[in-house]
Amino acid sequence: MFRRVGTALAVGALMYALTSCRNSAPDRETVVVLIENSPTSLDPRIGTDAVSEHLDELLFDGLVAVDANFAFKPALAERWAQPDELTYIFHLRAGVRFHDGRALTARDVAWTITSMRDGTVITPKANAYDAIARIETPNELTVVFHLSHADNSLLENLTTSALGIVPYGSGKEFAQHPIGSGAFKFVSAAIDQQVVMETNPDSWSGAPKLHRLRFAVVPDANTRTLELEKGTADISVNPTTMDTLPVLASKPNLVIEEAPGTVVQYLSFNTRDAILKDARVRRAIGYAVDRQLMIQTLQRGHARTAESLLPLTHWAYWQSEPGDAAHLDYDPERAEKLLDEAGYKRGPDGVRFHTSIKTSTDESARLLAAVLQQQLARIGITLDIKSNEFATFYSDVVHGAFSMYTLRWIGGNEQPSIFSYAFASWRQPPKGGNRGHYSNAKLDALLREAEQSSNQAVRKRDYAEVQRLLLEEMPALNLWAQNAIVVHSKRISAVKPSASGSMAFLKTATLVQ
Repeated sequence: MFRRVGTALAVGALMYALTSCRNSAPDRETVVVLIENSPTSLDPRIGTDAVSEHLDELLFDGLVAVDANFAFKPALAERWAQPDELTYIFHLRAGVRFHDGRALTARDVAWTITSMRDGTVITPKANAYDAIARIETPNELTVVFHLSHADNSLLENLTTSALGIVPYGSGKEFAQHPIGSGAFKFVSAAIDQQVVMETNPDSWSGAPKLHRLRFAVVPDANTRTLELEKGTADISVNPTTMDTLPVLASKPNLVIEEAPGTVVQYLSFNTRDAILKDARVRRAIGYAVDRQLMIQTLQRGHARTAESLLPLTHWAYWQSEPGDAAHLDYDPERAEKLLDEAGYKRGPDGVRFHTSIKTSTDESARLLAAVLQQQLARIGITLDIKSNEFATFYSDVVHGAFSMYTLRWIGGNEQPSIFSYAFASWRQPPKGGNRGHYSNAKLDALLREAEQSSNQAVRKRDYAEVQRLLLEEMPALNLWAQNAIVVHSKRISAVKPSASGSMAFLKTATLVQ
């Protein structure tokens, strides 16, 4: 089945690629980066999908950044202090300017946060700043956050990958022509076609060596492969299907860079669904999914099983052990027993119930859904697959119009605030990313304590229990953490993959003429 589908896709992809190549003359100064879909918003206060956040990270700067060990380091704020648990004082760099020449000051920082909270822009990110009671700007380079309660997640939510600073007065239309202070400047965008940026020679962190970037929207994986092979594209980050890697590795004009990654592919359940609201059903699905087999077949071994959303090396990471009640292994017999207990017996045709999964039209997402369909059929679950282009699919996900869906956590899952964003009852859309509408009073209490406690041992204990509860209740099933892979032309050098799959390496990469 997969071979026939793949052949049909390849033929269509070839027609697309040939047309694309005829219609675009190569520009040696422009680096072409392939992306799967258009960003949903280039306003860093709003965009939460992976493409939006990756592009925003090039256009904007946060107050702080994160190093390779997930520790915080200076960005727009050259230093900060926390004199008590309810006060943060940030001292901004002098001389930083937005792309239009305006000076970046404390007023812009205050506006960025305030505009998210007062309804100037409507965004699921707003609740991340609920602890801020008021903001003071005693001078142009000092911002003081006064909190209503302690919030250990505040720094995480002020990083460049989480929130870029926008100019004072930026309103609802800002995404149409975004102005940041980042390494690259926005030039133009066309929905479902491209986003164009050029270097910011006045970047406080140093001007990039790449002068112009064109992010070409190419939804089909086969077409992306052909574009790389023919030299009409220069870079692809993670989206290529693993089957294409050996082919791409054999091409003399291409290089493949690979490193351990933190991007987690997951399966989410709508806990308001008449069937999936039962944790026994969700856990049965978890037992029925052979993640190791999927890693070997779909990922060709370029991934590891993900039990937690956090990176393995993070201080808050918790790993269950065999024998733990929450431990999850491939066990279809146990899955069958749980479904029987839940009252979903096999019918005369062997089917227990029908449900559905929504995906984007990306080939890797559809293949994953097809494998899930086969594996769940073995325990008597009929899974219908519904695929839509990304904007429609993502809108359905955000609005809860699904039984199950599959997506990836990218970047935001490198800090424990991901647990609140994705699973706290107060972070259901439009206030956050709890799209499955999961609610657990015990989990909420643990998250509140972990976010407000100044005791690291208490926080570590709380987050361990959070991760155990999520495994046991399974509002979402973590499938794997994929390696960070960048395929690029040999005319691009100094490319170092980011664990989160971000495109931050474009700030330091060079063009070999």
